Amino acid sequence: QGSLVEDESLIEVLRVTKTTAQEVSEKLSVAAETEVKINQAREEYRPVATRGSILYFLIVEMSLVNVMYQTSLRQFLGLFDSSMQNSAKSQLTSKRINNIINFLTYQVFCYTARSLYEEHKLLFTLLLALKIDLQARNISHLEVLTFIKGTQAYRRLSCVQVSQNERAWRNWFDHPAPEDAPLPDGYEEKLDTFRKLLLIRSWCPDRTTAQARHYISESLGQQYAEGLVLDLDAMLAESDSRTPMVCLLSMGSDPTENIERLAKSKGAPCRPISMGQGQEVHARRLLANSMTDGGWLLLQNCHLGLDFLDELLETVTTTTPESVHKGFRVWLTTDVHPRFPINFLQSSIKFTNEPPLGMKAGLKRTFNGVTQDQLEISNLPQWKPLLFAVAFLHTTVQERRKFGPLGWNIPYEFNQADFTSSMQFVQNHLDELDSKRGVNWSCLRYMLGEVQYGGRVTDDLDKRLLNTFTRVWFSENTFSDKFCFYRGYSIPGKAKTVQDFLQHIETLPLVDSPEVFGLHPNADITYQTNLANETLSTIINIQPKDSGGGAGETREASVQRLASEMLEKLPPDYVPHEVKGQLQKMGPLQPMNIFLRQEVDRMQRVISSVRSTLTDLRLAIDGTIIMSEDLRDALDCMFDARIPRLWLRLSWPSATLGFWFSELLERNQQLSSWISTGRPNQFWLTGFFNPQGFLTAMRQETTRSNLSRGWALDTVTLSNDVTKMMREDVSAPPPEDVGGVYIYGLFLDGAGWDRRSAKLTESPPKVLFTPLPVVHVYAVSSANMADSKRQPGGSVSLYSCPVYKKPRRTDLNFIFSLQLRSVQPAEHWTLRGAALLCDCK
Repeated sequence: QGSLVEDESLIEVLRVTKTTAQEVSEKLSVAAETEVKINQAREEYRPVATRGSILYFLIVEMSLVNVMYQTSLRQFLGLFDSSMQNSAKSQLTSKRINNIINFLTYQVFCYTARSLYEEHKLLFTLLLALKIDLQARNISHLEVLTFIKGTQAYRRLSCVQVSQNERAWRNWFDHPAPEDAPLPDGYEEKLDTFRKLLLIRSWCPDRTTAQARHYISESLGQQYAEGLVLDLDAMLAESDSRTPMVCLLSMGSDPTENIERLAKSKGAPCRPISMGQGQEVHARRLLANSMTDGGWLLLQNCHLGLDFLDELLETVTTTTPESVHKGFRVWLTTDVHPRFPINFLQSSIKFTNEPPLGMKAGLKRTFNGVTQDQLEISNLPQWKPLLFAVAFLHTTVQERRKFGPLGWNIPYEFNQADFTSSMQFVQNHLDELDSKRGVNWSCLRYMLGEVQYGGRVTDDLDKRLLNTFTRVWFSENTFSDKFCFYRGYSIPGKAKTVQDFLQHIETLPLVDSPEVFGLHPNADITYQTNLANETLSTIINIQPKDSGGGAGETREASVQRLASEMLEKLPPDYVPHEVKGQLQKMGPLQPMNIFLRQEVDRMQRVISSVRSTLTDLRLAIDGTIIMSEDLRDALDCMFDARIPRLWLRLSWPSATLGFWFSELLERNQQLSSWISTGRPNQFWLTGFFNPQGFLTAMRQETTRSNLSRGWALDTVTLSNDVTKMMREDVSAPPPEDVGGVYIYGLFLDGAGWDRRSAKLTESPPKVLFTPLPVVHVYAVSSANMADSKRQPGGSVSLYSCPVYKKPRRTDLNFIFSLQLRSVQPAEHWTLRGAALLCDCK
């Protein structure tokens, strides 16, 4: 037993234990220090991960813009890893991190932009710049909201300072490109590019896109603001035999030729096949052949053969690499289709190949497709000038599409086939030409304007425009040396070879004035404004609908406040017996009063719907009642300043909720004062649900008062005079003997108005819409038309100007036509796209 102190083995064990414990605690402290160092090193690289997450979630967001923009996490991680390996190395950690971030951002930008349509490339780059600046705290969440929603904040900000130096600001505003001009009052130094973008967004919406490009190049770098040219060679190097390459088709673009040319240069057989019903069998055969001999399989129009794609993907990805030839590739072309397999898109490289913009690029493209043999097929002197004129018409009808309703009421899909068949027709026509009589112009114009191109056109006024082009550009005059489509755009009379034509096309300006297509230079403002608005409204649509708005009030609270404000301003309901009583006094069977009753009924439905939605929405936000789908839609729309679905169904379209609600108050004001104080001296045509009904009622009224003169409703037509009075000058209704009505509130789009001589003139620069004075519209009997159809004498012509309810010029919005006097021939205004709008917002 003995004493513990004498037990040497025990003492030894304790000593060893003690030293081990010391070593362990030392190692633990070293490990703790190492962990801190590892964490520090890891944390240094956190900015790379942050940038990676910004990029990835932006790419995912793009799939909300278009269902075909699908990128998988695996594809993104591949890009992330490659940027780690391929970016420039550096001993300095901070420099290394910077290199990785810059390399990664540009690589992801190129990869994604290649797969986007032209219209979404700017949107993607702008979002990229905004998100990176938001994360770096260079800009605030509120400023981004101000930018995309265009709230009034920035307009208010500048009103104070502008009033002190109005002339300098006016000069800046009138500058053709204000984004390049220095801001007055020292603001050039005070405002950075983004703050200047906010200012331009609220003052010159048409210059938003140009300033957005400046902002992008300053924030991200010049290379982000320039367009990317599709490089099929580089893309081929990126791909392998297991990765299909998908081309997203757009109007007038087909990459088949380019892919076949590339295959030829690489010495690979290219096997194209157009998909559709029953084509799978042939596609399987070609797939098997290509996999063994390293050929390229090109499947065209895959949106017509979606069922085959899953099988194709499985075949390509599951076969062992050894059994497939290294040179084998799969190419696809497809239109956007909601049922296109997402896993296919996420496993492939996507690209777009859109037609170039502009007259020069369009003509170049057309003449690149014309062979020397086609050019020499006819030795008649008329052939080459006519061929060039048809090519010019072909590009014009396509380019006019981008100007929206000013260009064409309906955007038609004119394509290469129209040009080919027109070229064939001209050739056939010249083959049968009688040399004494020359070209039969009426036949040529009819075939181009009514058949070849006109066959697609469904709107009467578009048909009128197309026929005007053929009348102005196709005549004996076309062969004269002095002929030109527009200053600087002439026909190369001496050209003999395709090369000569292409050289002539090279001399054309790079950027076309809208006047080349017959439009006023102001049309470009409309085009640029629409472009900016589309981009910004798409950004609003894809933003997450979270309930918190950062430090500001929540979405629910701001909608709650808005709903209360609107309910306060909402007019009271119409009381049925009061309305009936007033109509009895005014004569309930008078055509105008029947019309008024119908308008009041429709107005009441809108007011009731708005009142019930707003009341329910307030209760739902408070949690008293359940939030239904319609209320959720109303909440989202009101927060985004758009019009809720329920209201839109009963009412009229408008640009924003604010404009819509003020229009509701103004429309109601006209109807309620008509009911309470009797018929007004003049009418606001915009304020009616059914303006055609109003004009018909006026015709009925005039017919009834002229029954003694033998007038009948079906022979009574509308006529008009534009007075020299503005709305405030009208003090009495039109004279009794003529009858009719005074209408106001019409705006000229595409033309201006000379009030002194009451004629159409060109619009002043930067003025898009010119208010027309009060118009006296009255009815005349076509039996007595001979004397009333005073064709204006001298050099004055009449232009039949269509009147539309809204800027969208469709049959649904068309009301009637007014005859407007003009010094220029009517064709001039047809090409200008001149029309009258009841509402220009």
